Amino acid sequence: MALTQSDIDIEIKDVQDAYDKAVAGGAPVQHRPSRDYAPYRSSVLRHPKQPLVAVSGGDPETVELSGPVFGVTDITEIDNDLTLQHRGEPIGERMTVSGRLLDRDGRPVRGQLVEIWQANAAGRYAHLREQHPAPLDPNFTGVGRTLTDDQGRYTFTTIKPGPYPWGNHTNAWRPAHIHFSVFGRAFTQRLVTQMYFPSDPLFPYDPILRSVTDEAARNRLIAAYNHDLSQPEFSMGYEWDIVLDGPSATWIEEGR
Repeated sequence: MALTQSDIDIEIKDVQDAYDKAVAGGAPVQHRPSRDYAPYRSSVLRHPKQPLVAVSGGDPETVELSGPVFGVTDITEIDNDLTLQHRGEPIGERMTVSGRLLDRDGRPVRGQLVEIWQANAAGRYAHLREQHPAPLDPNFTGVGRTLTDDQGRYTFTTIKPGPYPWGNHTNAWRPAHIHFSVFGRAFTQRLVTQMYFPSDPLFPYDPILRSVTDEAARNRLIAAYNHDLSQPEFSMGYEWDIVLDGPSATWIEEGR
């Protein structure tokens, strides 16, 4: 029989109850999800099961020889405005998304490349392998990038993405979200995470978000509406900080 949302809900509750019981009994808080989180079916099939392999000679610099190179000159004035990258206006709710990239002590991390990618307002990615039969927007590609300033701040202007179905189980829907990629001083230091929006009704049903079993860590993935970031008669405003390490660290897809 096909896997249903009710089946996934039961699995999510069982894992959550087991985690809450363990923490109440003195077990340490888990700031990142288990890579074999069962309700997220594809994660069970593809997560690494073998130890990491050291790069040739044990020197990570050798990886850089074949990796892409990023610099200040690669960033254009409109790379962080996803509403200006085509001839026409994209469809959807315009918004400003801004926040700070911080280290574990709350200090700004300056000059770091931040990239985003997302679905359009109908919940469809501009990708050849996209199978969701929602309309494409010819004026919205859904990718942007910028560098953090001296205060560690990034800012993007974009369109609020829509939720979309995915094949984890019958009638599975992902909450609206934006993917974030943060580069350190080397390509091998790339971190990837996701930002969500307040009060999304799909939160309880999403096994990707719920794989972050610690509630505080899960809530750190949700942006806050900030009226001061809104632009008069143009866009809403959301604020979301990314903390790279420590007890208040933002969940990242590869773990820490």
